[in-house]
Amino acid sequence: MEKLRVGILGATGMVGQRFITLLANHPWFDVVSLGASSRSAGKPYLEAVKERWTMQEDIPPALSRVIVKNATDVDTLCEEVDFVFSAVDMPREAILDLEEAFARHETPVVSNNSAHRWTPDVPMLIPEINAEHIEVIPAQRKRLGTTSGFICVKPNCSIQPYVPALHALADFEPERVVVCTYQALSGAGKTLNSWPEMADNVIPFIGGEEEKSEREPHKIWGKVDQGRIVSADGPMISAQCVRVPVSDGHMAAVSVAFNRKPTIEQIREQWDAFVGSPRAVNLPYSADPFLAYSDEDDRPQTRIDRDASRGMGVTLGRLRDDPVLDYKFVALSHNTIRGAAGGSILMAELLKAEGYLNAK
Repeated sequence: MEKLRVGILGATGMVGQRFITLLANHPWFDVVSLGASSRSAGKPYLEAVKERWTMQEDIPPALSRVIVKNATDVDTLCEEVDFVFSAVDMPREAILDLEEAFARHETPVVSNNSAHRWTPDVPMLIPEINAEHIEVIPAQRKRLGTTSGFICVKPNCSIQPYVPALHALADFEPERVVVCTYQALSGAGKTLNSWPEMADNVIPFIGGEEEKSEREPHKIWGKVDQGRIVSADGPMISAQCVRVPVSDGHMAAVSVAFNRKPTIEQIREQWDAFVGSPRAVNLPYSADPFLAYSDEDDRPQTRIDRDASRGMGVTLGRLRDDPVLDYKFVALSHNTIRGAAGGSILMAELLKAEGYLNAK
């Protein structure tokens, strides 16, 4: 199989670095171009990233010598690649314009950014849950005036632990959800070394995160209607988001009330059987299993369980009665793999398998 040529925008940031490590030796995609800010442009990647490299893996030797381009040099980058992953750190309006510019240059954008999550004809995917939303792409292309260019986005990392768990229970009609997320430093692009204020500390505020955590699931559970995605009406979600001194892994403590209350045994059966959309199975970055329940009283634990299914799985535990709602449980996923770069790669694999990503 001839690999597609891939560019990474925002290649020097933490998510960009994660893209580089995960895409090394990918069977479908070959990273050939790197884009970053003007201060990194013109430098070999190894020099541009220097002491900012935060991954445990080494920089792939072939990419260490690649000359970084300015991420806003759309014409040059589009000549080199078949599509791009976007993880740029720019103001929202600038990201909106940049990603549309790539799409209008007939270069699809698979985005880790939040800027286009509420553009009505841009699919926001957890592939196992709402793969059918890619069917809105022809309407988006019509709006953009493109033949092959489009934008597809990944949802926020904070919702990745609990949305799949709730989706697997859709038959029981969840009505009300209360969730508190405990989010790792890497979600802010930081480490303990670069954010010493987080040592021995918890910060009960992450700007904009609670709104995303409450609203984005409704778009994921929505439907394509007349060339746009219409969000679902429910369930009602109340979220609190807390930053904790953990390197990687977002944990969610969830309480939920159902219209058709199941038994604990029925919940476990649904979780154990859940695979998700058959369109997202057997892709190179598919999780196996997607949902895994841990029976130990003190699991999931971030350090132990965040790498489940190569960081693409969701680990569940502590399912029990809730005295206010119906049940409560804990969910965990890796925020920079499932919640960021890995989730975007899986999204790109789905798009390629469905014929939306092709060689130019």
